[in-house]
Amino acid sequence: MRLVVVGTGMAGSRVVSDVRARDKRVRVTVFGAETWQPYNRVLLSNVLAGTATPEIVRLHDKAWYAEHGVTAELGAEVTAIDRDCRTVITADGRREPYDVLVLATGSRPFVPPIPGVELAIPFRTLDDCEKIVEAAGRARRAVVVGGGLLGIEAARGLAGRGLPVTLLHVAGHLMERQLDAEAGLVLGETLTALGVEIRTGAEVTAITEAGVEVTGGLVEGDLVVLACGVRPVVDLARDAGLHVERGIVVDDEMRTDDPSIFAVGECAQHDGQVYGLVAPCWEQAAIVADLITGADTAARYRGSRLVTRLKARSVELAAMGETHLTEADAEIVSFSHRRTGTYRKLVIRNDRLVGAILVGESAAVGTLTQLYDRGGPLPGDRASLLFPGLSSAPVADSPVRMPDAAKVCRCNNVTKGQIRACWEEGARDLAAVAAATRATTGCGGCADAVEGIVSWLCEQEGVSV
Repeated sequence: MRLVVVGTGMAGSRVVSDVRARDKRVRVTVFGAETWQPYNRVLLSNVLAGTATPEIVRLHDKAWYAEHGVTAELGAEVTAIDRDCRTVITADGRREPYDVLVLATGSRPFVPPIPGVELAIPFRTLDDCEKIVEAAGRARRAVVVGGGLLGIEAARGLAGRGLPVTLLHVAGHLMERQLDAEAGLVLGETLTALGVEIRTGAEVTAITEAGVEVTGGLVEGDLVVLACGVRPVVDLARDAGLHVERGIVVDDEMRTDDPSIFAVGECAQHDGQVYGLVAPCWEQAAIVADLITGADTAARYRGSRLVTRLKARSVELAAMGETHLTEADAEIVSFSHRRTGTYRKLVIRNDRLVGAILVGESAAVGTLTQLYDRGGPLPGDRASLLFPGLSSAPVADSPVRMPDAAKVCRCNNVTKGQIRACWEEGARDLAAVAAATRATTGCGGCADAVEGIVSWLCEQEGVSV
């Protein structure tokens, strides 16, 4: 079988590695428009902050491709698909035949149509990162446009380099899609304490050499970074006559309306939803790999339960599910302490956790993520969920007491059972488990839960659980 994957981002790279892990015989060719070796886009904010290098965030290198018999064409943009001949065509005229084609074209940054926008640098790729870092070295002040996840990470990274930063956001509070107003306020105050000036309700009208013009005046800055969201890259699919709406429309097998073509990741639209987080992309990649190789012909994608994690330096945040419901719709349990940058909220319906927000460091993240994922019943003592240390009673769904089938690392779909297997083979710390399973190598947000399970297994060595 000849498999061609278009895209060397996180979804495309995962398809390649998952296919190869299941079947050594498939002939795999992957095309990537970027010249960089595939890298973990989640960790770009660390590169921007100077706490990681491009080498550290790399997913695959030339040696991996050679070892696994994969042909990688980097810096080779695919510009057309000839569906009749089952061939992809690159910008330089090369034609590569396929039996199965996977489109993992990802997304591109949204650049607002405002005067002077060409003076700004979008924050999306490793090349963008290098441009921003270079510009930051000679800048006096930076302005970041966009108060979503990526904009916050960019602003925190630049502030960490000692550069004065103003973060502009058009909505009334930061991350309004994931957070309620109180959580957005606490997050904003936390960032302010770290050197980031926050301006919400700021509608950008133009970008100039002097800075960013907003309604009401000029925000000075000689470095402007755009983090205004992304749009799925669907041009290739649309030109080939595939069904495209917001994204490339796929069914539960992640197939397009051409049975020989799949789509995964940020370019794919499943059941009306386009996912922009890592975990859904990798769940989709596993389904496609199962179907292509025949490892599981019954594999189907049923959608993903989203957990958003922000782990910029000195900023901890997790949001999941229906965070905007009110007491008219659900049971709400919340705690706010702005002075310490702490906000915690549970959204409960029918004794099940349907949403949660955690701003500030909290040991409850792992437990709440599992409760949300599994939809298990909650303990009567709700406070024990927000403050695990206050109750002596164990939480039934805490990471160390959950069943082996439960996911601990969402990004890499690592279960407690896999961690237990690593422990039985001698892994006694987080690094050893990560090397064996890739747990924590996505966003890193599950590190505490993984380490907690390993520590607990070590303490209970010799005891059957």
